[in-house]
Amino acid sequence: MNNAFTLHPQLAADTTLVTDGPLSHVLLMNDARYPWLILVPKRPDLVDYDDLGAEDRKILGDEVAAVSNVIKRRFDAFKTNVAMLGNMVPQLHCHVIGRFKDDPAWPGPVWGIGTAKPYDEEEGRDRLAALRADLISAFKHL
Repeated sequence: MNNAFTLHPQLAADTTLVTDGPLSHVLLMNDARYPWLILVPKRPDLVDYDDLGAEDRKILGDEVAAVSNVIKRRFDAFKTNVAMLGNMVPQLHCHVIGRFKDDPAWPGPVWGIGTAKPYDEEEGRDRLAALRADLISAFKHL
């Protein structure tokens, strides 16, 4: 068992840190096709949801709701998909993805559809700044 939290290398390679919530790092997936955030609880050695303690499960649920609400408001998403798979990355993490009826994968899942479209520098910077401000504000109410 490791006593220090470390972000899985695959998550570090595929994302950029937006901000920190009360429990989790909030990361932006580097795929401009979708508003796609990933929450990673900052606790060592977590693999599955049931590895979290009761209080942390409540906090994560509140963070997911806040992130989902930010995505809906900021991007006018038709709906949000929330998923914890972990088959490729064995560190507990939660995807929150804004979906639209005209997105490339609709109505199916986003995984395995096409090729990720990385953010260009300006678009990525603007999206990070907007999401950071929205999330910092949303997390103040948790």
